Amino acid sequence: MKKIKKDKILGSRRFSNYWWAATISVGGLSFFLIGIESYLELSFNDISIFDHQNIMFLPQGAVMTFYGMTGVLTSLFLWYTIIFDVGSGYNEFNQYNGIITIFRLGFPGKNRVLKLQYKINEVSSIKINIQEGLSPKREIYLKTKDRREIPITKVGEPVSIDEIENKAREIALFLKIRLEGAT
Repeated sequence: MKKIKKDKILGSRRFSNYWWAATISVGGLSFFLIGIESYLELSFNDISIFDHQNIMFLPQGAVMTFYGMTGVLTSLFLWYTIIFDVGSGYNEFNQYNGIITIFRLGFPGKNRVLKLQYKINEVSSIKINIQEGLSPKREIYLKTKDRREIPITKVGEPVSIDEIENKAREIALFLKIRLEGAT
């Protein structure tokens, strides 16, 4: 029987983040350039896709410049999170040395690496939290004996209830601890 179980956690490098970063980059840059062109009263008909000669700087051009800057800054933030793969890591359950390791990457700086280690005998159970509604939550927690709940599921696309229950059951069986909150 395997004594070490390691689950990879996908961080910011997922298709949806690439899609939104690229879309917001193009849209924000377009808005910004059209706003600047309206301010400088320039017309680049050869390279422009849209006819924007009738746009006055006040108020349309100023608003487009503002939204363009906002879009460019938002896209830079998204590209930054993708480049540094914020949120990625792993959960390691090691029965040889009796330690659970939760490892995640963050933004560069003093707290870039988050590494939590718990002894298996400090964990009382695996808890499942399922909330339905507009923004459904389907999470697995390590519940320690001092009543702390440490999330161990990845953030992103919601997974099916069966999948989250099977994953929690698999972890609970591997660690030989009880499972809470299953339907």
